[in-house]
Amino acid sequence: MLSRWLRYALTAEAAVFAMVGGVFFWARGANLAEAAALALIGFLAFNAAIVALVILTTYTFALKSARESPDGLKLPIVPGGRMVAKEWLATLLLFVFIQPFERWWMGADIIRRGSGRTTVVLVHGYCCNQGFWWWLRSRLRPHGLQIATLNLEPPFGSLDELTESLRARLDALSAEAASEEVVLVGHSMGGLVASAYMRRYGPGPVTKLVTLGTPHHGSRLARFGPGRNAREMEPGSDWLHQWTEADALPVPTISARSPYDNYVIPQDSSILTSARNIVLPAVGHLAMAFSSDVLRLLVHEITEAACSTSGEIGKRPKNAHRATAE
Repeated sequence: MLSRWLRYALTAEAAVFAMVGGVFFWARGANLAEAAALALIGFLAFNAAIVALVILTTYTFALKSARESPDGLKLPIVPGGRMVAKEWLATLLLFVFIQPFERWWMGADIIRRGSGRTTVVLVHGYCCNQGFWWWLRSRLRPHGLQIATLNLEPPFGSLDELTESLRARLDALSAEAASEEVVLVGHSMGGLVASAYMRRYGPGPVTKLVTLGTPHHGSRLARFGPGRNAREMEPGSDWLHQWTEADALPVPTISARSPYDNYVIPQDSSILTSARNIVLPAVGHLAMAFSSDVLRLLVHEITEAACSTSGEIGKRPKNAHRATAE
């Protein structure tokens, strides 16, 4: 559903710039190739500028929040240009090239019945779809893991509705007898959905939860987002209040966060006292989708969970975990 909306928006933009190229073609006497090149450059420049504006806005909020927080996680320095550029590029790739066409990029999950391998279920965040995991999924598979993804729908429904999407995916995997052990990995809102699933239905086959940049206590930016799920992610919402720190999750939980997160505001909203909290090296919120540090963390935590339960799957890779645990 989200991919279709993104394609509609991109098609409308492309139509506008095609008309601009057509006007240039007829008014200036340019050849068709020049007019097409102008339309393509305009289309790409427009999207690059929109993404740059979004990145500038989110980091402005993040820096302001860090200065105002008396005891929270402060940004030690202004985010470096290279890191901001990576966040800009990640956002551009995800929302212009990958997520609108996620079926082409992702294809079907490769799940084998009775393989005995741990199944990793990747749960995307707000305003995203399974295309978010394209880079990480392809790099997790060689570690002897089965990787399953899903689209949380409806995209702007309540978090309870999205939790039902996850439950349906896990039930389907169970019916396929794909694996007796599941590790949930949730990015951003996906971590809230994964934790809500276990608090509501129990762990079932889930042996571990890893959240990446998840606003466990809400994010101030949520007030600007559309949808009921955005309202429920605002700090102090009734939905967030139903889970307290006393409600420890029934499986080992890791909450990985970045002190430079530009969507989880304040950044210490990702801290869970009932979890093992890990600080990632400098990385933006959406750039986590292409981060080698995030990949190393996931390989370490997933293979560790598999080894602890079966004693058979994968050895801990050398230098697998370079993030800082608190």
